[in-house]
Amino acid sequence: MIHKSARPRGRPRSFDETGALEKATQVFWSKGYDGVTIDDLVEGMGVGRPSLYAVFGDKRAIFLRVLRAYAERKGASAAKALLSPQSLRDSIAGFLRYAVESATEKGSARGCLMMCVAPLVDDAEVQRFLKSSAASGAALVERRFRDGISEREIPSNFPVAARAIQVTDLARGLTMRAQIGTPRKTLLKDAEQAAELVLLPRRV
Repeated sequence: MIHKSARPRGRPRSFDETGALEKATQVFWSKGYDGVTIDDLVEGMGVGRPSLYAVFGDKRAIFLRVLRAYAERKGASAAKALLSPQSLRDSIAGFLRYAVESATEKGSARGCLMMCVAPLVDDAEVQRFLKSSAASGAALVERRFRDGISEREIPSNFPVAARAIQVTDLARGLTMRAQIGTPRKTLLKDAEQAAELVLLPRRV
C-alpha cells in the first residue's frame, strides 16, 4: 500500500527572507526610520502585507532585525580586516580602510546604518544595541593591540584601552565624512595616516 505524504499546511513562502531584509535596509537608508511606513516596506521588500506582518512583524521589529543582520555582517568583515595575520600597523589601517570602503560602497547609501540612521531612533532597545556594538568594536581593537604587545610591536605600557576607543572613533569619523560626500580617495589616504597616529608612543 502506498501512503501519500502529508502536505504542509499553508502556502509556501514565495520570497527570500534574507533578501527581503536586505531590501528593507535600503528602504530605511533612503527615508530614515521615522519616514518609513509599512506601505514603503511592503513595496520595497516585495512582500505582501499579511506575509510581512506574519514573518517579520511591525516596522520596529523589522528595523531591529535589519540592524542586527547589518551589524553581524559588517562586524564580521571588520574583524577579518583587523585580525588577519599582518603587522599591527597594517591591521589598524585595514580596519579603517574597511570603514571607508563599506561607507562608500557603490550601490549603497553613503555612511553606515548604525551610525547615520539608528542613533536617531528613539527606542531603548535600539540604543542598547548600539552601545553594546560600540563596546564590542572597541574590545576587538583592544585585543589586537594586546596581541601587538605580545609580539613586541608596541611597548607594554601602550595605552591599549584609550587607543582602541580612538580607533573606533576614527572609523566613525571617516564614515560620517563619507556621508557628506568626501571622496573615497581622500578618506583612504586619511585612514592610512590615522593608523600611523594611533601607534605613536605614549607620552611620558
